[in-house]
Amino acid sequence: MRSVRMRILATLLVLAAVGVGGWQLLPDDSGESRTILVGTSDSVTSLDPAGAYDAGSWALFSNVFQSLLTFEPGGASPVPDAADHCAFVGGDLRTYRCELREGLTFPGGREVTAADVKYSFDRVKRINSPVGPASLLDTLKSVTTRGRTVTFQLSSPDATFPFKVATGAGSIVDPTKYPANGLRGDTGADGTGPYELTAYTKGKKAVLAPNGHYKGALKNTGRPVELRYYADGEKLDAAWKAKRIDVATRQLPPNVLSALNASDPSQRVSEVDSSETRNLYLNTRSGSPLHDTRVRQAMAWLIDRDRLAATVYDGTVDPLYSLIPAGITGHTTSFFDRYPEQDTKKARKLLTRAGVTLPVRFTYGYGVGRGAAAEEAAEIKRELEASGLFKVTVKGYEWTDFQKRWAGGKLDAYAVGWVADYPDPDTFGAPLVGTDGSMHTGYSSKTVDRLIQDSRRYADRGEVSEDFRELQQTVAADVPVIPLWQAKEYVVTSEAVGGGQYLSDGTGVFRLWRLDWI
Repeated sequence: MRSVRMRILATLLVLAAVGVGGWQLLPDDSGESRTILVGTSDSVTSLDPAGAYDAGSWALFSNVFQSLLTFEPGGASPVPDAADHCAFVGGDLRTYRCELREGLTFPGGREVTAADVKYSFDRVKRINSPVGPASLLDTLKSVTTRGRTVTFQLSSPDATFPFKVATGAGSIVDPTKYPANGLRGDTGADGTGPYELTAYTKGKKAVLAPNGHYKGALKNTGRPVELRYYADGEKLDAAWKAKRIDVATRQLPPNVLSALNASDPSQRVSEVDSSETRNLYLNTRSGSPLHDTRVRQAMAWLIDRDRLAATVYDGTVDPLYSLIPAGITGHTTSFFDRYPEQDTKKARKLLTRAGVTLPVRFTYGYGVGRGAAAEEAAEIKRELEASGLFKVTVKGYEWTDFQKRWAGGKLDAYAVGWVADYPDPDTFGAPLVGTDGSMHTGYSSKTVDRLIQDSRRYADRGEVSEDFRELQQTVAADVPVIPLWQAKEYVVTSEAVGGGQYLSDGTGVFRLWRLDWI
């Protein structure tokens, strides 16, 4: 759920204009304690790391919880955080060992132990929430401890395991606060990250105070921050224009983003290349109207990504023709190579061969308030129905309900955005198209699973290109998913706030501590 990657921050545009005019919120406290107000239209599924695998939840986890490893800004490899050091043991990439940093304490004052780390990983896998990150730990066989040493035994070679440890799936929790066999149900969160969660109201706000007991990779835990959640981009934009927030991120409406003015002295705008993608996922299970591969291939012949990007998103996203986005090792144009332009005749021929009744009728779901999801759904419906080959019933759902519906196979098609968990092509492989992956399409391919597993044998991640090229060719032929677009990351701050360009740099870490008054 979560965005860069390897050298994809090739474009960083920081438009900063500082002047006497314009607005800024007047300080009501000292610079040290004054709260920075950050608005977003992302949602939080759960405050429990075992129960959420989405960008909104993980943005909060990045700040409240600590993992053994983390990513430095723009970094391609994880570095120690709660760990003092970590390394693979032996040469087969099956045993990974970390030494826990000394002096870490939970908010209640209890010292963090290696047993707590084991508990946290075991708990994610045991609970195995359908909307949680357990699938990310698919190669983790067992965790053992000795003193401050934590040893992870893997079921198969996995050079990407350190990346996964550095994500929200590796969040260390307090066993006295988090039950072993179920999700925590209150509105508290007890971690050892750079911030403490002091108050939380679902769908409204999360109040964060710097953690004075934090020990880890950061030198500065930042200013007090309040995250304010808005139902959609329009409400986020209204809050920004009414000066109720100091920072607006993820995601203002496309028409607002496309009209951002570099010469406006009242704001600072950062625009960076991103590996965030959005795909249309298709239910391949028996009984679904999209079960037949030829039906899904026909849909791929009818999607017009250029029109979608230009009309629905006002050019603020780029058309995407592959599972792996541009800027990530292994990126190809597999869908363009196979379906280079809209072709109703080829789509009809496939459906005739499949022997299905025309038009093919199916349900399309989307998350309400998720950017321009409603407008996107309407455009895709129009494109498919214009052929006379499909009849699409579109319905929007509240975010948590939407996740449960797609996880339960209750939708035939559903569009979901994907923010990279870590800077490696593997994050676009197993979670999206691997057997029992996070998108729950029912898709399973021995070829895809083999390529995913083979790619994890390479410690040098530059050597995985061939595996992922073949993987994407297979996916373009089987069509369990249709790539739609690749996003840019926009952050807008008042002229009084700096650091917005570092807030989301694509490593999967949401750096609230980089925001500061200037």
